[in-house]
Amino acid sequence: MQPTFPILTALIFLPLAGVFLLLVVPGRRTTLMRWIALLTSLAVFAVSLAMLAAFDPANPGLQLSERATWFQAAGFRVEYFVGVDGLSILLVLLTTLLMSLALVSTWTAVTERVREFMIFFLLLEVGMVGVFLAQDLFLFYVFWEFTLVPMYFLIGMWGGERRMYAAVKFFLYTMAGSVLMLLAILWLGLQGGSFNLPELIAAGDIPATTQFWLFLAFAAAFAIKVPMWPLHSWLPDAHVEAPTAGSVILAGVLLKMGTYGFLRFNIPLFPQASLQLAPWVALLGVIGILYGAAVSYPQRDVKKLVAYSSVSHLGFVMLGLFALNAQGIQGGLLQMVNHGLSTGALFLIVGMIYERRHTRELDAFGGLWKVMPVYAALTLIVALSSMGLPGLNGFVGEFTILLGSFGSEALGSPWFAGLAVVGVILAAVYILFMFQKMFLGPVRHEVNLGLKDLNWREVVTLAPLIVLIFWIGLYPKPFFHLMAASVDQLAAAMQVAAMAAR
Repeated sequence: MQPTFPILTALIFLPLAGVFLLLVVPGRRTTLMRWIALLTSLAVFAVSLAMLAAFDPANPGLQLSERATWFQAAGFRVEYFVGVDGLSILLVLLTTLLMSLALVSTWTAVTERVREFMIFFLLLEVGMVGVFLAQDLFLFYVFWEFTLVPMYFLIGMWGGERRMYAAVKFFLYTMAGSVLMLLAILWLGLQGGSFNLPELIAAGDIPATTQFWLFLAFAAAFAIKVPMWPLHSWLPDAHVEAPTAGSVILAGVLLKMGTYGFLRFNIPLFPQASLQLAPWVALLGVIGILYGAAVSYPQRDVKKLVAYSSVSHLGFVMLGLFALNAQGIQGGLLQMVNHGLSTGALFLIVGMIYERRHTRELDAFGGLWKVMPVYAALTLIVALSSMGLPGLNGFVGEFTILLGSFGSEALGSPWFAGLAVVGVILAAVYILFMFQKMFLGPVRHEVNLGLKDLNWREVVTLAPLIVLIFWIGLYPKPFFHLMAASVDQLAAAMQVAAMAAR
């Protein structure tokens, strides 16, 4: 049953109501400010559940669409055009869930300029949800660039000692790639007379040579955001310096904007170029898998270790997407969600111990299982999820990706999957090393004996992520069902493109 109100517009812009309330809250009523931001994000999550209830998984096309001409000039038209399908619905739900949990994590962690922090956080949600729902290239670009501003301030104002360096580096890297994407968007819009994505895909009249260059222009922006090796160097700095809530959203959602960009734009808009470049993208993905895992192991800052692990995990996502078959794309899409849950939870966990000890160095811990058993047990679940243990969510995504890439005609070789398996083994090495250093053995420092275990608020923050980790690991069918029709349609279109190229 279709809703009688513009549900997607409400989903995108409802956080602005919270921003307005935060602007008019008098004085230093920080507790009220926290509640306004949290209740606003919970309201957005409730709207996303209403979107899920109105969504028909059997329909591969756009649903709940809202469309109006934004402005029109000679030769082109820009629209406010939003819609949701199986490629985006899980990412929207992930965004709205993580936003609420991240805000709960700030309750005692953010004590200065609370009003400004909450405003930037809600503005970030506007941009992220808009990216996943926009179906007009120009509108997408506006939301894409908009997310830069609040994240820049979140890192630059509430980050660590080198926060300004990390914030500027994050901003410049992302902006540099976006310029090339903007040029490609302008070319498409002016040539086609519209920035409407479904119309441009349906037209399918872009010459193969032109597709190649347009693919690279879009890929410049998306590869930096993923980030793919060798464009990843901004990520560890941004993660280490960002506040905990910023790291959760950066890893859980913002990085997925890059992988989603490849899935939503590069593959359907430029099918011939995607087929031509698939082995090269997969190669970079595999290098990222191995490099990220190898560099994670020697890290002594837990947050930096988790940051480098993202390079490895998102290499799996890129490998799955550019297998260009249904199994690979489904695995890649599910692994986007899995990474958001597992790595988001890891950053929350790191933030919880940092609040108690004000250090993230592995050598500062040891034997924490004796002191904080609840914290240790929850960390173990999330760590095993991140390394892909069967029965937990990471295994389902990685197995499906390996299945798709092993039999992929686009990749042309099972060696990509074979090398990626080495990354699974390396993930177990660095994850278990981290856990052993922090939690096992004797308590090496007296100061750790007085640490308090997790309180109810911290347990409540992690609980939804733990539930989803087990749910996807044990019964992933509902998640695959949501994406199946849209993924099958995309995979079929790639098969047609492959046959036409022969």
